[in-house]
Amino acid sequence: MTTLRAPRAFLFDLDGTLVDTVGTRVDAWMETFPRFDIDPERAYLAPLMGSDGQLLARTVAEHYGKPLEPGVDVQIDREAGERFGELNAHPRPLPGATEILEFLGDADMPWAIATSSRPEEALASVESLGLRMRPLISDGDAVEHAKPAPDLLLKSAGQLGIEPADAWYVGDSKWDMLAAVAAGMVAIGIPTGATDDAELSDQGADLTFPTLAEFLAYLTSEALAPDRGVREAPWPG
Repeated sequence: MTTLRAPRAFLFDLDGTLVDTVGTRVDAWMETFPRFDIDPERAYLAPLMGSDGQLLARTVAEHYGKPLEPGVDVQIDREAGERFGELNAHPRPLPGATEILEFLGDADMPWAIATSSRPEEALASVESLGLRMRPLISDGDAVEHAKPAPDLLLKSAGQLGIEPADAWYVGDSKWDMLAAVAAGMVAIGIPTGATDDAELSDQGADLTFPTLAEFLAYLTSEALAPDRGVREAPWPG
């Protein structure tokens, strides 16, 4: 049994959490790196999805013994993003994504998206959710350092007018969990991307759920019960 502070707002990652785009992200990076004489293995690259793109470029290059000249990380990140935009023509919402966002809207619970993606990369994914209103989005262009730094999450909390400790951040990667912990938020792990629930827990997830649909069931029975006080929130399982 663990005690969690009741949420006053929710923040969501985008790729791998709300939309099924992690595989497409990996494809884009896999096609981009060889143009810079770097040939990463897919199994090595996949767990890096969700982190700051420039950091990802440097990490991969150093791992394969080809450190980058200044500015090349920016170029790789930009080209991988452009390729992702071309490949991400028909993204699909993950199970429960639209339902949980509509539920929060109907409950007058503030929520926003905090994603390392650039605005143009996120557009198709957000549109695929079929939401009634355009959501508030903090993206990779809005801060100097994207995840695992907490900057995106803190910016979103500020835009919603809440203290970071009052927010629950929902994500699929270890970078999401690290960012949430650094921001002082409750970290919720959904292993629908490239990271399993054990790794999400190891990196700081307070709770993990197999899908957003199961997280929604938990919210309606526990965290968003009518009194909305500090809840004794049971671990799943």
